[in-house]
Order: sequence, then C-alpha cells, then structure tokens
Amino acid sequence: MTYKRDESAGYLTNWAGRLFVRAIERRLAGGSAGPMPVFFALADGGTMSQTALARWASVEQPTMANTLNRMERDKLIERTPDPSDRRSALIGLTRLGRQRAGEALASAQDVNALALEGFKPAERDVLFALLHRIARNLDADAQESAPPALPVSKPRTSRRS
Repeated sequence: MTYKRDESAGYLTNWAGRLFVRAIERRLAGGSAGPMPVFFALADGGTMSQTALARWASVEQPTMANTLNRMERDKLIERTPDPSDRRSALIGLTRLGRQRAGEALASAQDVNALALEGFKPAERDVLFALLHRIARNLDADAQESAPPALPVSKPRTSRRS
C-alpha cells in the first residue's frame, strides 16, 4: 500500500499549518508564533488562569506552563493573584505583550490574506465550511475517545483598566 501525501487531508493540512507558522514568524521579526494563542486570548485586555488558557488554546497544561514561563521571562505577561482562588494566578498581557499581540494579529491577517489570494468569495466560503466540518469530525472523535470529563467552571475573565 502506497501513502499518497497529495491525497492525505492530514498531511496537507499539517503542511499548510507549518507553512502558515513559518510565514507568520518571518513577519514577526525574529519572534515565535508559540505565544499567539495567549496573545489572541488576552488581546482584549482581560485575564485568564493558566488552566483556562490551556483549555482555550487546546493544549496540555505543561505546554501552556512552558509558553507562559517564556512569555513572563520576555516580559510579555504578568501574573496577579486570583482574588477568588488564592492558589491560582490570573495572567494578563503587559504593555509590551499587548504591542506584540497587535503585531501577531497583523501578521496572521497578512498571512491569511496571502494564503487566500486569488480565491473567489464562494471558494473561500467552501474552504471554511470544509475546514469547519473536518474540525467538528475530529473534535467529535476526540470527545468519544476521551475519558469522562470532570465538570469545568467557566473560564474567569476580567477587564483591567
């Protein structure tokens, strides 16, 4: 049996995803695309716990912990005690982090426009509908094969002035 990469939805979406990341990172002047989920989650000035960020970004806790540690080292986030849970901290973007979040969003928009260049509006609609269907199918499979989830509280967000 021969594996045909050009006929594999998994291979092609993974390859396209890697190319998106590389194109975004080129536009970030040496920055990494790793913090982008955190940037997008907190760009509105809100705060979230590490657990909520990991859930929002669909990554494991250790991955989010490493990302947040690097971002804190680079002065992109700050942690403040959670007033409703003394064991937890709320994460928010610093001024530098908000600036970088804006740059990351602009880079992502630029790369998305580049990737969709020459697509007619109807083709874009079909592409997005198909990608959403793929995501729903795979998410449903993940839910079916996952152990029963514990009840989860709604992620805490707040606005900083």
